[in-house]
Amino acid sequence: MGFLADKNIGNIEQLYSYPRMVPILQRFDDDHLANPVQTLIAELQKPEITRQLDSIKQGDHIAIGCGSRGITNIVPLLQTLVLQLKQRGALPFVFPAMGSHGGGTAEGQREILSGYGITESNIGAPIRCTMDTVCIGYTEDGRATYLDAIAVQADHIVAINRVSAHTAFQGPYESGIVKMMVIGMGKMRGAQTYHRNGFGAMATDIPKFGNVVLRNAPILFGIGLIENAYKQTCRIAVLPPSEILSEEPKLLLYAKKRKGKLLFDSCDVLIVDYLGKDISGEGMDPHVTGRFPTSLCTSTFTAQKLVVLDISKDSHRNCYGVGLADVTTRRLLEHSDLHIMYLNARTNTVLDGVKIPMICSNHQQAIQAAIETCICQDPSRIRIIRIKNTREIDTILVSESMLDCVHGNDALEVLDTHSDFNFNEDGNLF
Repeated sequence: MGFLADKNIGNIEQLYSYPRMVPILQRFDDDHLANPVQTLIAELQKPEITRQLDSIKQGDHIAIGCGSRGITNIVPLLQTLVLQLKQRGALPFVFPAMGSHGGGTAEGQREILSGYGITESNIGAPIRCTMDTVCIGYTEDGRATYLDAIAVQADHIVAINRVSAHTAFQGPYESGIVKMMVIGMGKMRGAQTYHRNGFGAMATDIPKFGNVVLRNAPILFGIGLIENAYKQTCRIAVLPPSEILSEEPKLLLYAKKRKGKLLFDSCDVLIVDYLGKDISGEGMDPHVTGRFPTSLCTSTFTAQKLVVLDISKDSHRNCYGVGLADVTTRRLLEHSDLHIMYLNARTNTVLDGVKIPMICSNHQQAIQAAIETCICQDPSRIRIIRIKNTREIDTILVSESMLDCVHGNDALEVLDTHSDFNFNEDGNLF
């Protein structure tokens, strides 16, 4: 990180004062499952799933694919799934189904799972990691389909993943069960193959490769998890292999309706405290920031300038998505590993997310740079929104100049008295 050696980088003279900020509550539909574990058990008792479970023989090995996102309740749900399978006489194990994440190494992927509490002692089953793959078949247009070399040797495979909107393309299958079976379980080799035609082809390619997996891999069932805007589990669906392709698009539509967003049309400066791969595939969810890495998606929200201040611990030093910001800090880049970020981009073929924005010496200088470069007739009326990250947006901060958008909107509420930007002696907010 030698190019960051100059500690005065981005250290510019302050021209404008900082506006006072107001805490705002954004209200979303908070309907959620009272007991996700019991819901999963009930789903596993559906007749079509019971028939799948009845096919398990004593001593059968069952591979459970898990992803690399911070999924709410994933540990208790995995514990429950493992126990239910063991009661059928099976020998379940978990494997990382996360494409090239974790630096493209088996140990890196094991570390990511561990960071989410998915350890052998926690879930009661072994974790088996490899980046090796096996070609299990070909699409109708002759493209090879790959699967994790350990998982493919199992008697059965289960995919468990959150169903949600993707950050770079739109289609009937975005982030969910089918994408996990194709890209996640395909490991790095599979992910590179499936991204080769770009995100423009992803919506049609995912079901093509998904069909190959469903025909040639012993998929027992898929588990789709949906979260509301408060990160609460609001729906769980267990689908037999015959229903995965037909039912997942319905789950995706439901998930999109429950997704949180900023309840404003625009602002001058959007400040994001933390980005992270645990938060979004793009580090910052474009459906919140309005900044997408491709032209295949659009947003109703826009910000003139986007500032990101730091990287989350659970991102495991992958700062992919920083390139969608206009300004960042030395601290974020010093806590990042460019090799890991670049590997992510080389796999998905999109470089916008890894471009380095303007680098400032601390939070104060970064926010100042964004304010000063906005097109704004009256700097005293600068419109600023600050959020912790793009998954936690129920409580946000807005500048006083945005209160006219709050009053009269039943989904927005002023929480407290105004506050200032409280920078510490190092010029940082935290």
